Amino acid sequence: MSDPAKVRRHAERVRELVASVVRSQIKDPRLGMITITDARITADLRDATVFYTVLGDAAAQAGTAAALESAKGMLRSTVGKALGLRHSPTLTFVLDDVQDQVKHIDDLLAQARSADAEVQRIAARAEYAGEPQPYRLDEDEDADEAPAEDADEAPSRSGEAR
Repeated sequence: MSDPAKVRRHAERVRELVASVVRSQIKDPRLGMITITDARITADLRDATVFYTVLGDAAAQAGTAAALESAKGMLRSTVGKALGLRHSPTLTFVLDDVQDQVKHIDDLLAQARSADAEVQRIAARAEYAGEPQPYRLDEDEDADEAPAEDADEAPSRSGEAR
């Protein structure tokens, strides 16, 4: 197995190389406004996955995917020569849909905020179902007890009964 730091360095280098070649050498008209966002390479340095985003609609994304597939050979040879590895890594291009996921998460957060505001509004005008103080207090218990015995009826301390 390779050193993880070495794998990370090679992945970063693959990202930089592909971005540079796409910007300067690929002249395909199908290539849209592309950004290379990330690259990952396997531990054996044989397979590299390159993530990209495209500004535009589905047609622009499809055209960019086709342009990258057609330029894959040139990109692979450029990456292989620059990395100086025995085997050039195969390149796989994956559309990075981070922006769509961010928009979806933002929509979910907005829904949660509006639901929380609705709950707060309902809670603000809510009332208790019963009395304000449903529990008996200690003061009420003292008033409910039986009255104390009279002093005349109390037995004497000497044990004599009257």
